[in-house]
Parts: sequence; C-alpha cells; structure tokens
Amino acid sequence: MKAPYFAVIFTSSLIDSNDPNYHQFSKLMDNEVQKTPGFLGKESYREDSGKGVTISYWESQKAIEHWKKNTQHLLAQRYGKDHAYSSYELKICKVERAYKYSTLEGNQKK
Repeated sequence: MKAPYFAVIFTSSLIDSNDPNYHQFSKLMDNEVQKTPGFLGKESYREDSGKGVTISYWESQKAIEHWKKNTQHLLAQRYGKDHAYSSYELKICKVERAYKYSTLEGNQKK
C-alpha cells in the first residue's frame, strides 16, 4: 500500500468467544468488505480470551464512511452491540508513511 491511506483499528472483547452467530457474522463481513470500493485489506487477531484487534486499510475517509453505512455491516454492528461484545473501541488513523522489511521478499540483512 502506498501512503497516504487510512487505518481503522477495531479492538474488542467478546462475551463468548465460541458464539457461532458471531463467527457467522464475522465470515459474512469478511466477504462483504472485499466488495467495498476503497478497501485495501485487513489484519485480524483474536486471543483465546476473546480479546481481539482488526485493522482494516482504506484509500479514503469516504470509503470508510461508505462501509460504515453498508446494510449488512449495520446488522452485524447491531448484533455485536446487543449480543457479542462486552466492550469495543474504534480508532481511525491516517497513515502518512509506511515502511516494510522482509527477508522473504529478497531483502538482505547487512
């Protein structure tokens, strides 16, 4: 990804990390967000305790707003608030610069 772009950081704690409805909504959202104009990708991590972080990357704030208003996403948000999350926090950040290093991509250590 070439900067600048935006990152949405969503941290959450699940009430029940084995809730099948939550996992169904999560898969649906993974599929739905892929179709959203301006979506660049995501990273997601969840501990066995139910604490998790999802970072999604976007071309613009307009693209983030478009996703926020997606009908399926609104249903998932409602389920999360009413049933799945004991807490969550959302942060939107502008990425001005990004650096990357990986020996897997041919970079050499010196």
